[in-house]
Amino acid sequence: MTVVLMPGELRRQILEEARLAHPAECCGLLVGAREGQRFKIIALHPARNLSSDLHRFEIDPRDRIAAQKRARERAAAVIGCYHSHPDGQAMPSIADRAGAGEDDFLWLIAGGEVLNAFVYSRGVFTGADWVTSSA
Repeated sequence: MTVVLMPGELRRQILEEARLAHPAECCGLLVGAREGQRFKIIALHPARNLSSDLHRFEIDPRDRIAAQKRARERAAAVIGCYHSHPDGQAMPSIADRAGAGEDDFLWLIAGGEVLNAFVYSRGVFTGADWVTSSA
């Protein structure tokens, strides 16, 4: 079973970013560590969405590089991404499936007030369980 540990404040931050970006998708990267089936998120790195389509996201490569640098400074790594589905469900879309490519990469998807977690690996998104951490 895959488990995601993330402080409640980071969960609230993603939902707020999604609300503010509406009707477009928000997006960003997840900084933390992966130990087996456990993903521990310690920081978010909001990113610019370069997509001209309101129902897609494309993380600015400069933001990916900045997130990787920030992660190294914290002895961590970029372990996943997050984005919103402004008028949809917090589930992987056809576009998400087409755009995913990094195995064992965590995806957080916000839809309304719901935030769901999935791990992408070998062409499949698998749901993950939440454990809200205090730090």
